[in-house]
Amino acid sequence: MVRTRPWPDWWDWEIDLTPHFLKRMEDRDFSELDLRGMLQRAKTYGKDVAEDRWVIGTRHNLQRWEVIVEPDVIEQLLIIITAYPISG
Repeated sequence: MVRTRPWPDWWDWEIDLTPHFLKRMEDRDFSELDLRGMLQRAKTYGKDVAEDRWVIGTRHNLQRWEVIVEPDVIEQLLIIITAYPISG
């Protein structure tokens, strides 16, 4: 993962939550407010294994988390794909 500033232009775009993400939010017991906090505390970002997606490194409840995002350059939205805690 790359630790760098400034963040890409898409970092400041409005977010859009996918149905998959909303299900994961419920499964992993966190809220949209928690997600927004995680994004504010983000420290790293890097390319994901899936094309056009990025992995955001952050923290939530004293644990490391990753948030997977996909910038939509046409709509200028940052689509939130999923978020999960990192074990270990």
